[in-house]
Amino acid sequence: MSPITTLSPGAVSAAHADSRPPPSRVYAALDLGTNNCRLLVARPSYGGFRVIDAFSRIVRLGEGLSHTGRLSDTAIERTMEALKVCRDKMRTRGVTRARLVATEACRAASNGQQFLRDVRDRLGLHLEIVDRETEAYLAAAGCGELIDESAEATVLFDIGGGSSEIVWMARGPDGARRVAAWESLRLGVVSLAETFGGDDVTPEIFAAMMAHVDDALAPFVDRVAALTRCERFHLLGTSGTVTTLAGVHLDLPRYDRRAIDGLWLTRAEIDVAVTRLRAMSYAERAANGCIGPERADLVLAGCAILEAIRGRFPAERIRIADRGLREGILSQMMRADRSPHRYGA
Repeated sequence: MSPITTLSPGAVSAAHADSRPPPSRVYAALDLGTNNCRLLVARPSYGGFRVIDAFSRIVRLGEGLSHTGRLSDTAIERTMEALKVCRDKMRTRGVTRARLVATEACRAASNGQQFLRDVRDRLGLHLEIVDRETEAYLAAAGCGELIDESAEATVLFDIGGGSSEIVWMARGPDGARRVAAWESLRLGVVSLAETFGGDDVTPEIFAAMMAHVDDALAPFVDRVAALTRCERFHLLGTSGTVTTLAGVHLDLPRYDRRAIDGLWLTRAEIDVAVTRLRAMSYAERAANGCIGPERADLVLAGCAILEAIRGRFPAERIRIADRGLREGILSQMMRADRSPHRYGA
């Protein structure tokens, strides 16, 4: 059963002011992916929720997974340390309700379930492995409010470390957004970089990565071929790849979410940013304030995924979202807890 079927205008905000859960409740959403461990802690507020704490760390849980089929001991220990920080933050903030999810690395690893048991036993955290459909729908819930209200159709995508979700969003007669089609590609920046290389990416390697992603996209492209693309059709991207590209485009000395989330870029601006990134050496990427050494070997794999998506779904505009699965989780929990009574601010 899909956790979300339609997204009404503004529905991604946790709840409306007259139907939101008591503000005394504190919610937490944790997203443990192949590359990152991310936490948001929030309270309900008018029109949505107010983030009161956050945490993000690159843990590379899926490092080497594409070759061994297992989570390595080193990656597990890195991740345990990050999860300990998350646990302590949730305790300090007095979290009353939480949902902690794990995605592709734990889905694919032969020792994924054992890892979750170890997390429970060592840290007292209960993580759940969500399926690919749930991950796609949560991503749509988390950033769907950034869709151009006048667009009849939008392609939303989330480029992850071990999987990449792509969703066709359509507007119904009542104005509500619905997921018309979705796909979870079993590839991401970590798996692609480990397969093709991420340090010295030649034009030939980049082309091979794009071709690999294009092949994986083909079944989804066939399924949505008959769906209508309006004049306001655009792409909506959420991931470290697109936020990094936006930072490079803006020449930011360091990453700034306030400048990135909701930013519109034209086709030509994306072309220039991708070209700039591809021209950088590994050392130059590592020294860039919006990339850094932890993403320097992954960002071009992300660009290859992005370029394959753009090739299959040409659009004059793309909107950048620095939000996604965690926000979708918070939104769902708060909507489930909403009350018809009014509460003070």
